[in-house]
Amino acid sequence: MKAPLIVVFVVGAAVSATAQSAAPQPPAAAKTGQKPADAPDATGVMAPSDYVIGAEDVLEVVVWREQDLSAQVMVRPDGMVSLPLLNDVQAGGLTPEQFRQRVSAGAAKFVESPSVTVIVKQINSRKVSVMGEVVKPGIYPLLAPTTVLQLLALAGGPTAFADVKDISVVRTIDGKTSRLLFNYKDVARGRRMEQNVLLRPGDTVIVP
Repeated sequence: MKAPLIVVFVVGAAVSATAQSAAPQPPAAAKTGQKPADAPDATGVMAPSDYVIGAEDVLEVVVWREQDLSAQVMVRPDGMVSLPLLNDVQAGGLTPEQFRQRVSAGAAKFVESPSVTVIVKQINSRKVSVMGEVVKPGIYPLLAPTTVLQLLALAGGPTAFADVKDISVVRTIDGKTSRLLFNYKDVARGRRMEQNVLLRPGDTVIVP
């Protein structure tokens, strides 16, 4: 009686080992934290809440699993970008979400239910200028809410020869240019703080 029992046991063990060897094994690429080979690089810049796409901005357009429709592009002065198969697409003046919807509509002609991602890689269109009697005149990126006083600080502050009571902000909106006055001494002393306006892209601060 013992011999048959031994035989059955050996056969059962062999079947169990065979089943284990036949079971599917997880692929090496499925390790925790490992990114699939075709996953997009979602690294981008943090855009301001009021950001709209402008000339010289760099965008990455990713159509999931469709490399022929994906590209990294720079916005041209006319506000257009060139995308594979879609040719010229309007981007300037749109938010990233509005642009994404526009690309999705175009991609739908080639792909069923396309999944489109727009990543802002560089913001080069939002700039302000400061000129005149400051330590470091020039063009500065406007990537966060910035007041006149903060921009002057970035520029090293007024020089000893500056007329700090007659600083102005030159602003153009819809083709109309206006001049906002800024008295550095008043604002620095906490007076008439309404002069310390938030700057807009394209503003020029002049320190005579």
